[in-house]
Amino acid sequence: MMRVLSIESHVAFGHVGNAAAVFPLQRLGCEVWPIHTVQYSNHTGYGRCRGGVFSAAMIRDVAHGLAELGVLAGCDAVLSGYIGSVEIGEAILGAVAALRTANPVARYGCDPVIGDVGRGVFVQPGVPQFMRERAVPAADVVTPNQFELEYLAERATPTLGAALDAVEALHALGPRTVLVTSLHTEQTPANAIDLLASDASGRFRLRVPKLPLDANGAGDAIAALFLFHYEHSGSLGEALGRAASSIFGVLAKTQEAASREMLLIAAQEELVNPTRLFVAEKL
Repeated sequence: MMRVLSIESHVAFGHVGNAAAVFPLQRLGCEVWPIHTVQYSNHTGYGRCRGGVFSAAMIRDVAHGLAELGVLAGCDAVLSGYIGSVEIGEAILGAVAALRTANPVARYGCDPVIGDVGRGVFVQPGVPQFMRERAVPAADVVTPNQFELEYLAERATPTLGAALDAVEALHALGPRTVLVTSLHTEQTPANAIDLLASDASGRFRLRVPKLPLDANGAGDAIAALFLFHYEHSGSLGEALGRAASSIFGVLAKTQEAASREMLLIAAQEELVNPTRLFVAEKL
């Protein structure tokens, strides 16, 4: 059984951060130890919310408590997403270091949340630089969207070739595995979205139909699913195919229901047995 320490944001209502990552992992039989970086009533996209950011000291304390229990040796991976501050990011890297001391083969999966196409940077000042200079070099697996890929690689990605060059630039920063969770280049049809994955075994592209919705938390969920399937199967192409198929299935049912929030619970069978299976193409 796989065990993951998931350090992300959390909302009481809806599915973003840990509220998008924990249940899919659990549904697949993974033991998840969540540490929340923030606790909000709902996603900030609603225009108003209540709650706040947890301190870096609290995150370090919870992680230290796990170390004191002696359970980190049995943990297979750390997953991180949105961070509220650079200090919280440093606390996460401290937890990663503690895990690697206890279990040297444990992986660190970093979703380098910085911003998105059309929205620009939406994290606190200093966080984008922290992601490029500290978090991404420490990670084994990174899962940026196209905007984040371009920021981290410091280059535009108008074509597939340019995107592949940007992925290589990310590898040069340290991560052995890169998944670009949403990519639209000159080679991508207007009604489709590409996903691009790369590791020592090669490069894979997977194309899915573009759905007419913008569901919060989809990136958090696919980062978690990809990390699980990659760890479980050891195959980049299989991990990409299974993660993308599950997220597409959940989002398709979300779109059919005209729901603002992902229907992770109602559509949970898609996490295990996706209705439509997409196969990654090796480039």
